[in-house]
Amino acid sequence: MVALNLFVYETTGRALAMGLFMAVRLASGFVAGLIVGGLLARFSAKSIMLWANVGQGSVMLVLILAPESLVTGALMAVSVVIGACGTLFMVALRSSIPEMVGEDRRAWANSLSITGRSLAMVAGFASAGVVVSLVGYTAAFLLDMATFVVCAVTVALLPIAGGKGATSAAETSGDEKAGKSEQAEKSEKGGPRWRPVAFLALAAAPGLGLMVALRGVDAFGSSSHNAALPIYSTSLDASNPAVFVSAFWCVWALGNIGAQQVIQRYAQRTGRSVGALGFGYGTVVMSAAFIAAFAGFPLAVTAVIALIAGAADGLTEVAYTSHLQTLPATLRGHAFGLSATFENLGFGVGMILVAAALDRFTPLAVVGWSHGAAIVVAVVFLLRVAGLRRAERTGRAGRAGLRKEEAVEGRPDRGDRDGAEVSRG
Repeated sequence: MVALNLFVYETTGRALAMGLFMAVRLASGFVAGLIVGGLLARFSAKSIMLWANVGQGSVMLVLILAPESLVTGALMAVSVVIGACGTLFMVALRSSIPEMVGEDRRAWANSLSITGRSLAMVAGFASAGVVVSLVGYTAAFLLDMATFVVCAVTVALLPIAGGKGATSAAETSGDEKAGKSEQAEKSEKGGPRWRPVAFLALAAAPGLGLMVALRGVDAFGSSSHNAALPIYSTSLDASNPAVFVSAFWCVWALGNIGAQQVIQRYAQRTGRSVGALGFGYGTVVMSAAFIAAFAGFPLAVTAVIALIAGAADGLTEVAYTSHLQTLPATLRGHAFGLSATFENLGFGVGMILVAAALDRFTPLAVVGWSHGAAIVVAVVFLLRVAGLRRAERTGRAGRAGLRKEEAVEGRPDRGDRDGAEVSRG
């Protein structure tokens, strides 16, 4: 993405074109999030991941071979395909992890995946400038295309069942099979043809809709620090603003990787995931850390803040992904697709509003408002989860008390029945 954004700007000479490129990428990811649940119901997750990588590698080749007169059109094609296929791949991967590694190893696998992605981000950001400067854009795009080829080969070797992601034969009951012809007949007669499966997925678990909404608000907050970092870095060192940005993201990634090591060990030792509360608390800490990063603290303190932000970000990612993976396979892909749509919507809207706000307000103020909104929603989410857990404990206690009462035929001190003794039989 570093090379592509620079190439767009150099080709068109307009910052607006770079913004349009990012907007088209986010919009295509938004649309892909809406349809990926349906695709997972018809095709295997493995085939979707495979063709998503083939598509991205192919469009990079088109960009490399495009004549100068068609470069702008090729860039738009790259934007659409990268945005859509990136979302398709990520949703298919996340929804299929339980089938790959087993339900009891979800948190471990999610943490390992996020660690790999964080390492790749560091390597990508660190190498992009060197590759583009020394050997040019064509070499950078060839390297990028090669990564998609490697990923496609890796996907081909993944131990994923060949069945369709949401309606495998093992999960389709005889009643469902018998009802298919009836449903088809209703459709032909003008009956309901569409069901909001994605929203049904959110209703399947208490608090899940609020969790996905918080994810969207969190993406809105993320757009603020992404847009504000270059401006803040320029104010620190106008002659070399890239130094602070690169250092900040490298330290952030180290914090993320460190958190994954802790989460992996916790999951292996206890067999448990960090859960919904971990997602809520992690969002609060992460948002507060990003706000503090723009407060003008000394660089050493800011480095510690970036480390904390990365660790909290890693915690929220694992907790969120693992929680959605507890949904039934028939709903999981739809939930992840709707989540991706909310994330793309939050980030896209955020980039527009934040860009306008940064012309009038300081980076600290803009980031404070954006991540402050995430903190508020996170607190509401935590209160909701705490309320659900209290209700669950009360329900369990009530059921236990009822069972105890059923075992007692009567007690004089409680006025039960006629004062008969407790049965010892």
